[in-house]
Parts: sequence; C-alpha cells; structure tokens
Amino acid sequence: MAYNEELAERIRAAVKLFPEPFTEKKMFGGIAFLYGGKMTVGPVKDDLMVRVISEKMEAVLQQDFVRPMDFTGKPMKEFIFVSPEGFKTEEQLQGWIELGLEHAKGKL
Repeated sequence: MAYNEELAERIRAAVKLFPEPFTEKKMFGGIAFLYGGKMTVGPVKDDLMVRVISEKMEAVLQQDFVRPMDFTGKPMKEFIFVSPEGFKTEEQLQGWIELGLEHAKGKL
C-alpha cells in the first residue's frame, strides 16, 4: 500500500519544529512518525493516521473529516484517520501532530 509522499514531507518539516526528536518507521503500509518509540502520526495512502488519548477520542471523532481507523473492518483503539480536507493547512497538520505527540508522551 502506497502512501502520500508529499504528506510525509510535510510531516517531516513539521516535526522539525519540535525540540523532541522524532523517528520514522514503516508501518501500516505507510510510515509512522514516532516519539520515544511511540507512534504519533503518519501518512496512510492519502489520509493522516493519528494516535489519540482515549479521553479525547469521542470529541475528536465528532470533528469534520475524522473517522475511526479501521484497517480490518474493526476500529482500532486510540487511532483515527483524518481525510486530506482536515489537514490542508500547516496549522491544521501541526494540531494533529501535537495530538499524536500528546498520546506518545502519555505512554512513556
């Protein structure tokens, strides 16, 4: 499964703005950006995969262009997909990265 390389480049540029080091790993047919070995965000096809702390899942799923991540037909816990319309701007993308980073920091 291919992933949107342009989105990957946008994520690479955005994570450089954080003092924390991010790493990349091939996962879910795309790549994932990890903080402290914990997944944060990543492109999957043209969508953005984001890890979300469980306390925020219900509210986040109410947002436009957001849906549960359901590779196997069953939603994965604490994972969402954001359609491209939901991260058109760098500010929007940054917000999703911060949400994913919050999840990773909570797991460390």
